[in-house]
Amino acid sequence: MNKIVNENLNKKRLSLTPDRKSIHSDETKENLFKRLNRIEGQIRGIKRLIEKETYCDDVINQIFACQAALNGVSMILLKEQLKSCVNKSVKQENQEVFNDVLVTVQKLLRK
Repeated sequence: MNKIVNENLNKKRLSLTPDRKSIHSDETKENLFKRLNRIEGQIRGIKRLIEKETYCDDVINQIFACQAALNGVSMILLKEQLKSCVNKSVKQENQEVFNDVLVTVQKLLRK
């Protein structure tokens, strides 16, 4: 099983999966867009802090905040994937989608 997960992880690093799409509710999309816009603003703020030669510890703390916010976005997407894609693939006995989720969880745990 680990070999399959590692092989899929290497494939995922090389390309996206254009033949599959995710369908999210309008509410989920709105939530994700709000979060991503906020993160985008945080990134611009970090750039300004660096331009102003702000104390490194303060900049690093802002970077940690951005990483936590991105992890929040990842968790929302993972939850949606588990609720829809994986549930559907289990019913259809599609092992590939299940393996994809294992790869994604493995990536999240490495952080």
